[in-house]
Amino acid sequence: MEQTALQRDENWKRARSLYEQRVRKQVETEENIGKMVIMDVDTGDFEIDPLGIESARKLRQRHPNAHLFGMRIGYNVAESFGGLIERTGPK
Repeated sequence: MEQTALQRDENWKRARSLYEQRVRKQVETEENIGKMVIMDVDTGDFEIDPLGIESARKLRQRHPNAHLFGMRIGYNVAESFGGLIERTGPK
């Protein structure tokens, strides 16, 4: 169980770093704000769509064993259940 938690934490760190260093400047455009970007944290490959479902499918086809991570473009979280979603990208 602890190994799984460590893997999730490591994947989260890798995904944040990938997003900040390579993906953000490509995806944070006005037409993409609010969409989901799904990233393969091993290859850096990514796809965008409104819900992230099609993106995940496309990435799984290209990289069957991928470690996928999703983020809502321009926001601090992907989803919120009664919490606050804050805009972080250009306004």
